[in-house]
Amino acid sequence: MGEVRFKRLVEWVKSGLIVLLAACALLTGWQTGHFDDLVYSIPLFGSVAEFMKGGSETPDVKTGIIKEAARPLVIVITNSSGERFGVKYDIAVRNEVYDRTSRIVGEALGSAAEAFQVTQTQWREALSGEGLYYEYAVPVSLSILDGWLGTRLPELIADMQIKRIFVVFSGDRNRIYYEDAESGIFYGADTASTAGSVQELEALSIGSEAVFAYQTGIAASSLSPYMLLLPGNIHPVIAASAGANAEEMLLSVLAALGFDYGTETSTPYNIDGGIRVRVGTQFNIRADMQGRILYRRTEGPYAIAGEEQDLTEGELVEMARVIVSESMEPYIGSAEVFFESVEMISPGVYCVNFSYYTAGGRVFLFDDSHAARITFVHGLVTEAEFIIRNYTFADESAALYMERQAFAAAGGEFMLYYHDTGAELIQPAWVRVAT
Repeated sequence: MGEVRFKRLVEWVKSGLIVLLAACALLTGWQTGHFDDLVYSIPLFGSVAEFMKGGSETPDVKTGIIKEAARPLVIVITNSSGERFGVKYDIAVRNEVYDRTSRIVGEALGSAAEAFQVTQTQWREALSGEGLYYEYAVPVSLSILDGWLGTRLPELIADMQIKRIFVVFSGDRNRIYYEDAESGIFYGADTASTAGSVQELEALSIGSEAVFAYQTGIAASSLSPYMLLLPGNIHPVIAASAGANAEEMLLSVLAALGFDYGTETSTPYNIDGGIRVRVGTQFNIRADMQGRILYRRTEGPYAIAGEEQDLTEGELVEMARVIVSESMEPYIGSAEVFFESVEMISPGVYCVNFSYYTAGGRVFLFDDSHAARITFVHGLVTEAEFIIRNYTFADESAALYMERQAFAAAGGEFMLYYHDTGAELIQPAWVRVAT
């Protein structure tokens, strides 16, 4: 199952990068009724090849964030007046809202009664009511989410993959709704929530006025009805660089993996191209000037008797999250590192993958590498690859097409995209997501 999800994600990304010329927006954007707002012809959609070019400026500095292995990429609050506010690109605001509302979702999930199937019409009716909506970048199993939300879920739903979840408050009956990402079926469940939940939401009506695609009348909404569309079109240019020098990053990874380099015997040396290598009694590790670190355990997975153990996917993700956080957090600037997928290679052998996001956009690296990829064999880390990059906001921004126009031109869902080719500046762009 994990391998299928991983391959699906890879194909989702690769097939989703298509070229759409600005003329497409002119031909199809009439459906939006908002062409008076069309201002700039900065990148609309592009292929990977188009983003293999970069500029050069100086970077800025900001504190990185890696907490839960994935926070929702989109949060929407609908107040009692029916006003809908969404946060998707402002990381600081989104994290503030998440910190103050994740308890609501956790309580709702933890106290949910037996789930029942609902129609898409019922789901949409719920979305129009007062409540709290989370959307994750990729589907995540509820068994993994429960730890991040501080709750314990019924076994019947623990393995369900979800991308969207909504807690709705309606008089004396509160419910939680979610979509099974694999089947597309919607579910609802009555739930108990604290009396202060509604007041908490009312106090957090911050962000931009938002609308779901199905509410716009744009033809493409039939394919991606639940994409959230916001009114703004200005997005930051990102400065990119290696997180630190090769030796510093290498030692940070070793420490996160549990090696005390003060007492652990290892031999450091340099090879051509600025690559730093250390060879220890149980490992070898190398780091290059771009921030790529490769680790391999050399004694094999069963070298220490009794050390191996079989863990659940959720436990593996949490172990990987801690390693990623401790090794990468000091260096990544304004980026976030989110859980992407668990890939089962063979029984007992798993790879846990993570990706970079910044300014609410996905960062694609070099040769489609992951921000981090950690291989476990019966609970032991046998291999790991990290690309430790520093992403900060440059002193400039770019204007993209307004989201309604971009949605019409793309013919469906799209996302904010940054392609890190090693250049010092990364321009934002819209990239279509294949559905």
